[in-house]
This record gives sequence, structure tokens and C-alpha cells, in this order.
Amino acid sequence: MSNKLLLPNRYKKIGWAILIPSTILGVILAFHEFGEAWMHAPVFAMANDGINDNYKYFTVSDANITNTVIGLLFIIGAMLVSFSKEKTEDEFIAEIRLSSLLWAVCVSYILLLIAFVFVYGSPFLDVMVYNMFTVLIIFIIRFNYILYKNTKTAANEK
Repeated sequence: MSNKLLLPNRYKKIGWAILIPSTILGVILAFHEFGEAWMHAPVFAMANDGINDNYKYFTVSDANITNTVIGLLFIIGAMLVSFSKEKTEDEFIAEIRLSSLLWAVCVSYILLLIAFVFVYGSPFLDVMVYNMFTVLIIFIIRFNYILYKNTKTAANEK
């Protein structure tokens, strides 16, 4: 089976090398308040809130880009891990990949529905930010768990 949408297997290692450190940094950043930003730079913004909530459009502003860089690295790493071929990519792996993706989307939206009902105010914004990452996280966890479980079962049968 040839799937032209998947990246070659070598990108999976690169993805893990990016994903693991960015996950650690993201967790540290999510649970600790830092007085000073790790990274500050002038950035082009399509929309930005200014003084007294006067919105500015298509401007350059000085911003803390720590969250942006860590988020970009996480997404790039997770996509490389998620969408790279396995060493032996066959119909069975394709079926596991598809069912894991469907499962991840369903679970992510169930969690979002729960958040819509039970989370209000500014914590809801945090939930929405974290929800951007849940589909990739759930997919990676479930896909690799099913692969591990099936390789272990196949090894026991031999």
C-alpha cells in the first residue's frame, strides 16, 4: 500500500526529537509563572490589542514569543510523529492509523463539549488553547499504544 500523504519514516525520529523537549517546555510554561519572558522580539501582527483595547491591524509590535515558539515546535514535532510512515506500512497499520485519528477527533470534541458545559470565564480560553493540541496528543498516544499492543500480541503468538 502506498500512501502519498505520509512522510518518510526518518521524519518520525526528527519529530520525537522536537516533540519531547517542546512538550516538557510547554508543561513547565503552563504550570509556572515567569516574571521575565524567555523570548521577546518584534513581530508582525495581523491583529493586536493595543492600549485601552484599541485594536491595531497589520502592525509590528514587541511581543513575548515564548508561547508561540513552543507551540510551533510542539505542532511541528507532533505532526512529524503523527504523519510519518512506520517502517512497515501496510493495510493493517493504515487501518489503525485511521481508527486512531477518528477516535482522537471524537474524544477531543467530547472533551470540548464538556468544557462548553462546565467551564466559564477566562479559564475557558485556557481550555480552548489546550484543545488545539488534544487531537494530535490523543492520536499519537492511541496509535502507538495499539501498535505496541499488537506487536506484543504478535510476539506472544510466535
